[in-house]
Amino acid sequence: MTSLLKKPLKLALVQLASGADKAVNLAHARSKVLEAAQAGAKLIVLPECFNSPYGTQYFPKYAETLIPSPPSKEQSPSYHALSSIAAEAKAYLVGGSIPELEPTTNKFYNTALVFSPTGALIGTHRKTHLFDIDIPGKITFKESEVLSPGSQLTMVELPEYGKIGLAICYDIRFPESAMIAARKDAFMLVYPGAFNLTTGPMHWSLLARARAVDNQLYVALCSPARDMNATYHAYGHSLLANPSAEVLAEAEDKEDIIYADLDNETIQSTRKGIPVYTQRRFDLYPDVSVSGAPSLRRRDT
Repeated sequence: MTSLLKKPLKLALVQLASGADKAVNLAHARSKVLEAAQAGAKLIVLPECFNSPYGTQYFPKYAETLIPSPPSKEQSPSYHALSSIAAEAKAYLVGGSIPELEPTTNKFYNTALVFSPTGALIGTHRKTHLFDIDIPGKITFKESEVLSPGSQLTMVELPEYGKIGLAICYDIRFPESAMIAARKDAFMLVYPGAFNLTTGPMHWSLLARARAVDNQLYVALCSPARDMNATYHAYGHSLLANPSAEVLAEAEDKEDIIYADLDNETIQSTRKGIPVYTQRRFDLYPDVSVSGAPSLRRRDT
């Protein structure tokens, strides 16, 4: 079997709360990422919209311009903060997501940036599925009122370790993108996300474990901490599921950092024991990875 994860990897998921002051949010993220790095983490993940409050009413105010890349510090203080933090931590950093303004089209996106241990940008993902839901009596939320969807799937190469599939929050409900990343040899799927107090208890852990067992790889979900004084109440419960869909680590709702050790043997033994990878019937149904392979690119264009 192919070695998907080239060597053992310590993962940290940083669950934090973000307020109205972007500079304070960035400084807080730095302190938590450095704490995770000091604990030995080499891949560190921040939550969705970690630099701002979460909500359609906030996206335009907090949006930053990322193109052309690299942007200036005035265009994107979060880009430069994440780059600097990754280099200081000497770790790969999935910078949760930030609101992005594309100036030539005047469209807003929910965008994740990934930086190497030298501070280089190595991956970008614009959320491809917008969170438009209406559960009567519980929650109505429509990201499409402000945001536009990204147009590409995303995989990111971590040279020492292998490939990760990267998506954001609501993207996890669409299994095709996870299948494509898995069949293109990702060892883990990473989802910065902000499920709420309705959808979180219903499906947060279920979806992580479903994507893990379907594809026999690791799945990481990183949520904001819950702030009941905010306009949007995140579920929290950042977690890591292994290829057998066991939850290896899970936070509660408050600020926390959770850690997990990943290794290739766990992936390979799971696939040997239940060999769905050699038992698929592509004569009966299509292989979605053939026509929908995500590109290893630096940004969505």
